[in-house]
Parts: sequence; structure tokens; C-alpha cells
Amino acid sequence: MASKKSVTALNTKIGGGAKVSVQSMLNKPASDIQGSVQQAKELEAAGCEIIRVAVPDSEAVRLISALKEAVSVPIVADIHFNYKLALESIAAGVDKIRINPGNIGEDSRVKAVADACRAKGIPIRIGVNSGSLEKHILAKYGHPTAQALCDSALYHASLLEKFDFTDIVLSMKSSDVQTMVQAYRLAAQRCDYPLHLGVTEAGTRRMGIIKSAVGIGALLVDGIGDTIRVSLTDDPVEEVYAAQDILKSLGMGERGVRFVSCPTCGRTKIDLIALANEAETRLRGCHKDITVAVMGCVVNGPGEAREADIGIAGGNKEGLIFKKGEIIAKVPEEQLIDRLMEEIAKL
Repeated sequence: MASKKSVTALNTKIGGGAKVSVQSMLNKPASDIQGSVQQAKELEAAGCEIIRVAVPDSEAVRLISALKEAVSVPIVADIHFNYKLALESIAAGVDKIRINPGNIGEDSRVKAVADACRAKGIPIRIGVNSGSLEKHILAKYGHPTAQALCDSALYHASLLEKFDFTDIVLSMKSSDVQTMVQAYRLAAQRCDYPLHLGVTEAGTRRMGIIKSAVGIGALLVDGIGDTIRVSLTDDPVEEVYAAQDILKSLGMGERGVRFVSCPTCGRTKIDLIALANEAETRLRGCHKDITVAVMGCVVNGPGEAREADIGIAGGNKEGLIFKKGEIIAKVPEEQLIDRLMEEIAKL
């Protein structure tokens, strides 16, 4: 049920069968240009494909040109109520606008933004969430239901459609996973616009990743969704890694390491938890299309993980290195990860 329509932000196609792209947002003050540029570079290096930046005032517009010079991924200006900031951001060279047309005033303002975006081929993302619903929609449904979120998003879209602007992306985020999932399913049935998925205010890294994986994953499995953001109370780089891991788990990510490790049991005689964490960290920048297994014993090693391209299986303070189920070396525990990395480098 992937969206039939597509839009393009700079060099990134969204919707229309394009691969699902990963987004994040800068969390430095907009006035901190140096810090924001550095964070944007870190996000791009981590694999972020679209970067959003808050534009709360005219001073913040200066950041757009600095970001455009520093990174090659699309920059999205996040605008709330001041349509003039949208026009200034467009003039500054931004690649996409996030704004809700119903929040910026009379039709002439909506038309001005639509016309400016059309002239430069800039798409607009409409982003509604549980805390931003219009009074008339809340009055109809009583509280932020999935139908209310969907109605709100389509209401905002209709304000742009009045001026023949349809390069639109929709998002309907809720901190409640079931509400979020149902809202996107409704939208996928009612329109062909690309959809940006996310669970808003998802929480800290632990709970945020869990809620995002459930909500975003449920929709992606159904073929719904064109871009994703994992919202975490954490470093935005961690959002990117989490989003990539969600896509990889569904076979939708870029080429890279698929990491397999067992949950440990009474047979485990090595510090598998520490080894697995170290291996995962050291493999984060590896882009080889391989499956790597870190297993606690010989039962779960060359046996259950025989399909892994490379892996280790624990013994008594030592471990086996195996390739495709075939044992190639026995190594002391303290050398296991270094030896694993050496063998991966040869692949």
C-alpha cells in the first residue's frame, strides 16, 4: 500500500516506490550555527538521509545556507505559525518545508507559501499530532482519535490543494502507538500522498526505540510509509541508528551488517553480553553485506547460526571462529573480537 504519488527534496525521492528514507532533526539551538553544522555532519556520516531544523525566527534562517554548504542531504525547515519564515527559508535555499497551512492564517498566506514552493520545486510536509488538533475536529471526536488525526492532516492538505499544490507529504504522529498506527492506515486508504512515519514523544532510548519499532514496523510490514523518524530523548545520531536497525530487521535497509547474537543461558562460559556489545559497536561503520553471529556456546554457534557469514561461539574462557558453520580457529576469550574483526576484513 505504498504511496503512489512521489515528491522530491533535493536529491531524495519520497514515495512512488522509492526506498524508505531515514530522517532526524537537529537539537542544537538554531543560533548555534557551528554546533548545528557539526551535528548535521555527524548525522549525514551516520546515514541520515533528510535533516530537519527548527526555524523559530528570522535569525535562524541564516542556518539554512550554512547547512547547505556543509552537507549534501536535503534540509527541511520546520515552521509553525509565521508564514514569512517559510518564505525566507525558501529564498535561503531550503529543500523542503514542514508547515501546517491551517496554522498560518488567511488564504493569501497559504497561497504565497504554495506558490513559492511550486516555483522552486519544494515539497511541503504537513505534520499533525495529538496535541495540535483543530478545535472543530476535537469537538467532533472528543479527543485525539486516529480518525481525528487523519481528518486533520487531510484538512491541512485541502488548504494547499485549493491552490493546485499537491507536492505534499503527510504525518500523523501520536505518542500512543495504536492511535498512530490506525491514523496512518486510515490515511493510506484515503489518499495517495507519501507518508512520514513516527511515534512522537516516544521517550528515552530504551522505550523510544521499542515504541518506534512497534509502530513504524507494523506499518512498514503493511507496505505503508515512505520516510521514518525515530524520536528519542537522546543524541539524534542514535535516532538514525535506530531507524536503520528497524529497516534492516525488515530487510528494507541499505547494505550492511546483520547482527545476530543469542540471549545467553546456563551453558554460556564467556562474557557474551560484553562481547556482543563490543562487536556491535565496532561493526556499526561496516557496510559489508554480511551476517555476523556472536553466540554463547557451540550449540548455538556453528549449529543454529550456521547460515552466518562469520561468527564466534563461546567455550570455556575461549571461543570458536566459524564461517558458514565451518570452524576455522579456536581463540582465547580476550582475543575473540579482534580476531573476528580480522576475519571480517578479509571478507
